[in-house]
Parts: sequence; structure tokens; C-alpha cells
Amino acid sequence: MKRGQRYACGTSSLTQLFVLFALFSPVLFFSLMLQTVQSHKPHFLALHCQEVGGKNFEESMSHVDNFVKELLSSDALKEYSRARVYLDENYRSQEHFTALGSLYFIHDSLKNIQQFDFKAKKFRKVVGKETCSETLESTPTLEKAKFPQDYFPECKWSRKGFIRTRWAMADCAFDLVNIHLFHDASNLVAWEKSPSEYSGTRQKALAYVLDRITDQRYEKLPFFVFGDFNFRLDSKKVIEKLCSDATMQTIRTDNNEIHKLVFQETDNDRKVILQIEKKLFNYVNQEVFREDNGTSLLEFDNELSVFKERLHEQEIGFPPSYPYSEDSSQGKQYMNTRCPAWCDRILMSPSARDMLLKPENEEKSIVYDNIGPNVCMGDHKVTQPHSLCAIVLVKPVC
Repeated sequence: MKRGQRYACGTSSLTQLFVLFALFSPVLFFSLMLQTVQSHKPHFLALHCQEVGGKNFEESMSHVDNFVKELLSSDALKEYSRARVYLDENYRSQEHFTALGSLYFIHDSLKNIQQFDFKAKKFRKVVGKETCSETLESTPTLEKAKFPQDYFPECKWSRKGFIRTRWAMADCAFDLVNIHLFHDASNLVAWEKSPSEYSGTRQKALAYVLDRITDQRYEKLPFFVFGDFNFRLDSKKVIEKLCSDATMQTIRTDNNEIHKLVFQETDNDRKVILQIEKKLFNYVNQEVFREDNGTSLLEFDNELSVFKERLHEQEIGFPPSYPYSEDSSQGKQYMNTRCPAWCDRILMSPSARDMLLKPENEEKSIVYDNIGPNVCMGDHKVTQPHSLCAIVLVKPVC
């Protein structure tokens, strides 16, 4: 897969690709992930987590450590005697805390794998299991950064940034980047113009990451970037489509600020079909987001278009990954808080895509999908929530 000192990939070491979503119950996720591992038997498993510890991370971080210990000692992973776990748990450092977690598991059959030391600028053999937390800034086997404060909307510093690791196996080398971008703070603001101001903030942050991982400090390698991009559909255009035959009523506060938008059918007793508030998106027919995996709305998924020369993605064949209901009895239902969107993605550089799509790799061997489509795992598909994305690498042949 991608580079390193003198590494080039003759054939792709990536033959299975998955995306797993989001905030999850550790018990449910643990079971589903292990089922996936047992079914596909990956040689290299990468899990990228966001919001480690959840929103109440001060109280919840100890549960994260217990979850990781259980994962490392599970029977399903007994043939993965090498592992690297990086958890950004130092919430006392506002300047650096990202709440990101990157977990990597290497199967015993993968004999020659190395990890890059960014300080020494050389690869080192991966041996045993290691867990690093607290001060990841001084960990030589990763590069971590929180976005500059002026990137944050309204300069409110939250847990957003990226972690990069670099790997080499046989004659292949590549980067894996864990990322968490900014969300839409208000549905009303997102509706005001196309594209929304939030989209511009995410584009700026993603460009910052791409520039960092392709600068001159290190050799350029193929890379995969996966995590919670918080990409949203173009709200203004989606609403125009969903409510093309409706009239809009604007409800304002005493200060003349928009508080609520109500869309009603022109006939049918003026039935309300959509209500929007800052944190309310209540559409009458959620089936439009699930039918045929919501593909009729992909035309409004445009945030990647400005990066079309730098990033690629496999064809999306799964429904929007957010915001799923946190009700354990409604695993397929969306919450009425945001317009459903494909927030959780796996993206890759052109060179990574070329390796993935080599003629000798059958197209059917590449799977880009979610896990637990019918199971409640939180608002991204909640005892201790962690937003999650994963790549599963199977049968490396490079």
C-alpha cells in the first residue's frame, strides 16, 4: 500500500473495506465487531474512534480503559498477538485534547509489519501489545494535532483534530489517519444558504489535515483518512426537494430571530410535513432516507467535491450513518434532531485507490458498508459512547 522509505506496492494489501459507525454501546459493539472479525478474518484491523469517553468524559474515561482491556483479551482476538492502542484521554489539557482513539490489531499470520517512528524518521518492527494514553503528543509512533483555535466556529474550542500513524508490510507502506471534523450547530443556520457556513469550516479543517500529511517533512505515501467527517447534505437544497409543494411558515422570537420553520402541504388539510428548529429536524416520512439506502439524496452530498483531485471514496451503498435513535428498540430509526447524513466515511488518496482497484483484486472483494444496521448502537450506527469508523484489511498479498 503506500510509502515509507523505499516502499512501493506492487499489488494491493487491502482487499476488504468496511465502515463502522459511531456512538455505540460497548457490549453491542463488542459482539458485532468480533462477529465481523470471525467472519472475515482480517490480517490487519484498524479501528478509529471519536469522542472517546463520551460527552461526560471526566466520569467515563475509566470505562474506556476497561473496554480496551476486555477487547485486547477477548478470545476472538487471541490470534492477534500484536496491537497498538492510542487513546487521547488527557481531558485536562484543553489545548491538546481531541478524544480520539486509534486501535490496531495484527494477526499472527502477518509476519513482517513495521510502524513508523516520526521522531527517528524510520520504521520499527511491531512486537507485542502496547497501549498509550494521556500525553500522546510525546508518543513517537504517531502524529496528533488539534485544529487551531481560530478554526473552531465561534472560537469555542471543542474536541476536534486528527491522529496519523504509518505502517509498512512487505514492500507496502501507507498512512492511516483518524479524523473528527466540526458538526452543524444549528439546523436553522445550515438552512440559510447553500452551501452552509458549516460546510466551509469543515472544508478548511480537512484541507489543513491533507496539507499536513502531504507536506515535505516525511516521504509521501498512499493514505486512508477515516472517522467522523460530520459531512452533511446541502440542507437548503434537500429541504427544497422534500418540501417542493409545501408552504413555509416562519416563527420568530421576541428579538425577531427565527425560532422555527414549519412546512405545510398546500392541500390535504395543510398537513405539516417538516418542522425545523436549531436542534429539531422532524420530517413526516423517514422512509425517504432508508429506501434504496437513501441514494436519491446522494446528489446533495457535495462536501467532498472540492477535494475530488485529492480524495476518493468507494461507492456508497448504505443509508445515512447519522443520527440514529438511541432507543434500544428502534435500531433503524433516525432521531428528529438533524437531517440524516453520511457523516462517517472512509476516504483515500488517489495512490491508495489505485492499489485498491488493481485488476487482480476482484471488485466483489471490496466491501464498503456499515455494521449493525438493525441494532441500536447510539446516534452514529449509550452507556459509554464512542464514535467509530474502521478499516478491515484482509489477505495482504503485497
